[in-house]
Amino acid sequence: MAEALPFVVIPVFRVRPAVRAAFLEAALDDARHSLADEAGCRRFDVICPEGVEDRVVFYEVYDDRTAFEAHLETPHLKRFQAAMQTLGVEETVVRFAALQNG
Repeated sequence: MAEALPFVVIPVFRVRPAVRAAFLEAALDDARHSLADEAGCRRFDVICPEGVEDRVVFYEVYDDRTAFEAHLETPHLKRFQAAMQTLGVEETVVRFAALQNG
């Protein structure tokens, strides 16, 4: 049986400039805890694209879809989701992919 390819999640968020700093603080908390507390999380980058003040992108890599699904149940993700709601941040796109060069 072939080994599962690493599972990639790329969400894009629309963030008003007035709440950007608070959102990034919450996002970095989620990223740090994902990497430290989840054995199946290989990478979690918080990206601010140049020239686009109202977007933040995450690049997350998990061992497999099961590891990502475990991430969805973590306390740090729940904190991040609560912060998103409080700050009025919208998740606009989420892409799922398999990492081919894993």
